[in-house]
Amino acid sequence: MNLIEQAEKFIEKLFKDNLSASYTYHNINHTHDVVNAVKQIIEQTNLDFDDKQALLVAAWFHDAGYVNGFENHEDFSVKIVTEFLLNNGMSGDFIEKVSSLIKATTFGFVPQNFLEKVIADADYFHLSTNHYTFTCNALRTELENTNKSKLSDAEWTKENIDFLTNKHQYYTEYAIKNWQPSKENTIKILQKNKSKMELNTTKESKKKQKDEKPDRAVDTLFRITLNNHTTLSGIADSKANILLSVNAIIISIALSTLIPKLDSPSNAHLLIPTFIMLLSSVITIIFAILSTRPKVTNGVFTRQDIENKKVNLLFFGNFYKMPLDEYQWAMNEMMKDKDYLYNSMIKDLYFLGLVLERKYRLLRITYNFFMIGIVLSVISFVIAFMSIGA
Repeated sequence: MNLIEQAEKFIEKLFKDNLSASYTYHNINHTHDVVNAVKQIIEQTNLDFDDKQALLVAAWFHDAGYVNGFENHEDFSVKIVTEFLLNNGMSGDFIEKVSSLIKATTFGFVPQNFLEKVIADADYFHLSTNHYTFTCNALRTELENTNKSKLSDAEWTKENIDFLTNKHQYYTEYAIKNWQPSKENTIKILQKNKSKMELNTTKESKKKQKDEKPDRAVDTLFRITLNNHTTLSGIADSKANILLSVNAIIISIALSTLIPKLDSPSNAHLLIPTFIMLLSSVITIIFAILSTRPKVTNGVFTRQDIENKKVNLLFFGNFYKMPLDEYQWAMNEMMKDKDYLYNSMIKDLYFLGLVLERKYRLLRITYNFFMIGIVLSVISFVIAFMSIGA
């Protein structure tokens, strides 16, 4: 595996394990976009292998510091990449080059050489894409999640126009030729949106915008809470899998090594310790399986259930046996009723919480059995061997 492949694997694992879900823009998707943009530019250049490698490593690591938060994230990125490159035996000059390229992505930094221009342009590649609106909204959500800013639709559009027209520019010939036209088109679209917003100044529109703000906050609340529930459930399943694997190994070793020896009268002292060890492992496996065993409902609902708002359509166990047209009708009915929709989301979170409580309660019992069983097994083996020695 070469250095770039190692960098990709390292960053994907780092973000998966440590990056907060609040960062809806500065995440692995943005990093992939920047890496691909760097590749686009360097394919059209005569850079040597060392410079190309430095650019790609810097692209992978330029936002790694977000795992420690927004503040001074470039400095944290440099620390992370320095440790990574040292572990991979790279020279001090190469590490310094990569570090300077990461610092060149600092907001407001003016690139001083061609390599810095390449990564600076790549960092803002999204300004020229047809999914700019999506990435822009992701950045807006991130800023709100991290309490950096909270702007109205009109204010946000105005900020974007000002940034694109007055504060940002592409530096490389490739970006100016290939990305600048799309960026200009994005500016025109934003200006049209701004004009529409300025015309819509009636009291009704103001009230609607005011009502939408708490909706966005509620949506963010549900999204973050659901993500936390899902993460905790994954952690619980991982813990159960670890116990299953460990105890399966213990039982396999016992069956292949200890059990055959118990036929001999000279090994009779091993009978009780072996029994204790096997019993504790079996009980541990049973509880680990119970903590991960799924529970599915009947998967059927009636139209009367929908009209009475008794069914949570967000859980697959309530609809997986229903025809598609019935499910579509039910979902449309739910989306028409804001209270029904939010109550369904609340129920979903509540029952996920109940599942988590059961998982962690069973896991606690499982770990207790495993710990006690191991201790008793070791003690009984010690006593057995001491009795033989005596």
